[in-house]
Amino acid sequence: MTQPHATRSPRPVEPATRAGPGEGFRHDESDRAVGWMVFAAIVLGLVGVLNGIYGIAAIATSHFYVRDTEYALGNLETYGWAMLVVGVVQFCASLGVLAFAQWARWLGVASAAVNAIVQLLVMPAAPFLALALLAVDVLVVYGLIAYGQRWRGT
Repeated sequence: MTQPHATRSPRPVEPATRAGPGEGFRHDESDRAVGWMVFAAIVLGLVGVLNGIYGIAAIATSHFYVRDTEYALGNLETYGWAMLVVGVVQFCASLGVLAFAQWARWLGVASAAVNAIVQLLVMPAAPFLALALLAVDVLVVYGLIAYGQRWRGT
């Protein structure tokens, strides 16, 4: 069984050739948009939950944060309330983004941008955590703005 199957075509059977760069598997722009939007929604929800937990920890004056630090505005309890409110908004926006709501996309952009500013202000209490959440917020804003319109196919 090393011979190819007999064909009815008068032409000889050519062996399969490798597809060129434009003929094989191609990345569709909508697939990339779906990936970015799902990533942004999941990360937005995760950061929202983390902000809620860290906000409660800051309000309750737990020993997680560095004490006796100087803040630009207010104190750690003030930033704890800000993180808690932003966290709840981020979690709600992530659920809306997964439900294809356009308002949720813009709410996610706004809440991620506000969270980036809050993380810059709370940086004296937990610098590495604040930098990590700031970087994630930048990725969320990029994904929601750059690929949000393409996700819906409009």
